Amino acid sequence: MTVNSGIDDTQISIQISFSIATVLFNLCLIIQIFSVGLAYFYNSDWWNLHIWLVRGYGGLSLILLIWVFLIPFPRRIRNLTASMPVLLGLQFLTIHLHFLPLAVFHPLIGFSLFSISTTLVHRTSHIVFPNHNQD
Repeated sequence: MTVNSGIDDTQISIQISFSIATVLFNLCLIIQIFSVGLAYFYNSDWWNLHIWLVRGYGGLSLILLIWVFLIPFPRRIRNLTASMPVLLGLQFLTIHLHFLPLAVFHPLIGFSLFSISTTLVHRTSHIVFPNHNQD
C-alpha cells in the first residue's frame, strides 16, 4: 500500500522532504551516540559536542511532529514521530532532575529514541519510495 496514490506532486515533494529530515535526525543521533562514546572512552572534551548536538537538532523533532500532520502519512508514522519529542523531553528530565535517581534511565531512553528514529526512517522511506518490483 502506498500513500502516494491519489495525492499531487506537491504533497509527494513534501513527503520526500519529510523523509530526508528523518534521515538527518537519525544521523544527528548517531553522531551524538558516537560523541558520548568519545567523551567517555577517549577525551571528555567531546562531551560539549554531545550536549550541543541535542540542543541543535532537538527542535527538529517538533518540526517533524507538525510536519507529519500536514501531509498524509499512516498512523504508525505519526505515532513514531510523536514519540520522538516525548522521548527527548524524558531525556532532558532524566539528566536534569537530580533529586530523583532517574539518570539510570537516560541511556535506555536514548536507545529507544534511536530505535524509533531508525524505524521511522525505514517506514517513511518505504512509503515515499515504494519498491515497484515487488511481487
